[in-house]
Amino acid sequence: MFDGYDSCSEDTSSSSSSDESEEEVAPLPSSLPIIKNNGQVYTYPDGKSGMATCEMCGMVGVRDAFYSKTKRFCSVSCSRSYSSNSKKASILARLQGKPPTKKAKVLQKQPLVAKLAAYAQYQATLQNQAKTKAAVPVEGFSWGNYINSNSFTAAPVTCFKHAPMGTCWGDISEGVRVEVPNTDCSLPTKVFWIAGIVKLAGYNALLRYEGFENDSSLDFWCNVCGSDIHPVGWCATSGKPLVPPRTIQHKYTNWKAFLVKRLTGAKTLPPDFSQKVSESMQYPFKTSMRVEVVDKTHLCRTRVAVVESVIGGRLRLVYEESEDKTDDFWCHMYSPLIHHLGWSRSIGHRFKRSDITKKQDGHFDAPPHLFMKVKEVDAAGEWFKEGMKLEAIDPLNLSAICVATIRKVLADGYLMIGIDGSEAADGSDWFCYHATSPSIFPVGFCEINMIELTPPRGYAKLPFKWFDYLRETDSIAAPVKLFNKEVPNHGFHVGMKLEAVDLMEPRLVCVATVTRIIHRLLRIHFDGWEDEYDQWVDCESPDLYPVGWCQLTGYQLQPPAPQSSRDSQSSSSKQKKKAKSQQYKGHKKMTSLQLKEELLDGEEYSFLQGASDQESNGSASYYIKQEP
Repeated sequence: MFDGYDSCSEDTSSSSSSDESEEEVAPLPSSLPIIKNNGQVYTYPDGKSGMATCEMCGMVGVRDAFYSKTKRFCSVSCSRSYSSNSKKASILARLQGKPPTKKAKVLQKQPLVAKLAAYAQYQATLQNQAKTKAAVPVEGFSWGNYINSNSFTAAPVTCFKHAPMGTCWGDISEGVRVEVPNTDCSLPTKVFWIAGIVKLAGYNALLRYEGFENDSSLDFWCNVCGSDIHPVGWCATSGKPLVPPRTIQHKYTNWKAFLVKRLTGAKTLPPDFSQKVSESMQYPFKTSMRVEVVDKTHLCRTRVAVVESVIGGRLRLVYEESEDKTDDFWCHMYSPLIHHLGWSRSIGHRFKRSDITKKQDGHFDAPPHLFMKVKEVDAAGEWFKEGMKLEAIDPLNLSAICVATIRKVLADGYLMIGIDGSEAADGSDWFCYHATSPSIFPVGFCEINMIELTPPRGYAKLPFKWFDYLRETDSIAAPVKLFNKEVPNHGFHVGMKLEAVDLMEPRLVCVATVTRIIHRLLRIHFDGWEDEYDQWVDCESPDLYPVGWCQLTGYQLQPPAPQSSRDSQSSSSKQKKKAKSQQYKGHKKMTSLQLKEELLDGEEYSFLQGASDQESNGSASYYIKQEP
């Protein structure tokens, strides 16, 4: 069922190299790799203590900055790619002199030193190669087999309002009859037969031909929104033949009477079902539209990007300064990370002005009405203030909810948040959340919901207590009533399967499971991977999709990691879990932040804050336990 996906465009580099310093330096031994950047020369001795080579992409970098305790991979992406079925294709590509197809480049957690080192080593090879490569389709994974063999349950389509048919799925359920191609037939022409839905898993349905009763030998999985599934009666109106499967042809002499008896009172798809599917897969964003999007290398600011492609509502955005169109960013069209041109200026958000002074031919600004609207808030009364403490999901480590501080209050309800203990002096690592964002929480949220709170890096007084910390820092907690307390009836349950974006590498959509539900907050686990890869995601996130979404839209699905990969991780992972403490997990992030002051360019502007709008939330005592 799942062989042959349309490939998603991807690139092999994520940042431009900086000019080499003209400043003279002392001669160094020729055996030492030298990486120059912004006037600084970094030298690392060859060997285990200094340099390492990624086993996936072959890139060379600083060993201490490589991913995991084994230091075998330069990034999370390479670690996952190594263990996937695309490993053979990647090796083949390297043997053919092609650039690697995997590289972490969005919301990077690895140090910039490692990134610069790897990029410098590989730059010469990339210059003469194609810059954009299609992802290698993953063979051998079938949602149907995966669900059948493990008796899994998938989240229903109605849980995903942003997905095709999410708001008009209707009463499609077990027992619904459809007309499908008859594959158990020796006729030379394509014929059809009626089948009933035995089990639903997202868009996918396990079908059984009418007449097989309790015989499941020819059951098969099919995407309900596919072009080969039709409501009962379609064959009659389209002049297509209904022919019973060869295996059961002998069971009845009068098949017409059999069908009349079986179908009387049964449900089928609406007559306009295929039309609704088609309409729900029309997307307002078009290629060449210009938008403002978060700068993936400096989360504190936005940049101008151009829509390069649209797949299933997901946008591949190419930053406007990228001449070879390799510096890109993937997100959904309803993502809170993209905005219309002028948004940053209107709220006082940092913005990196484009080097391109004139709009390129064919490019045009996306209309403001296409973007997801946020709730209006009333900041006139009691409101968030700079210095207030709260808890927030760390965008650079989505498995962690951290102690955080409001660093700046923008217009229209937007806030700049910093993670305590790991902030750059210039605020280059601050990130923007709206006041109604489901990714920020009042002080005490983690404690009352039994979630591990990540304390500030270097904070020695453990276990962490908010009451003591507020007193020590002479701070106050943001009022509980200012936070979003709406919890929709989302329909998710623990154990449900779905397809989810890996937000640390957002071009990847992976097989995933809901492992925890806290109000509207979901803990997403990527099947086959350790819990350290888990991510906290809102129940209405546009980065979650029903089972079968990739097949329906032509997007590539990343399968679970194979057992061999899991075994290789087990010993180090178990030791890590046993020694788990409340120290900040973003060690690599800290290294990159220390370099950001030196690597930030000068083309950054902060606009004056504009006026704000209206509406506030009520109180919710269930969020927090009050300290004495």
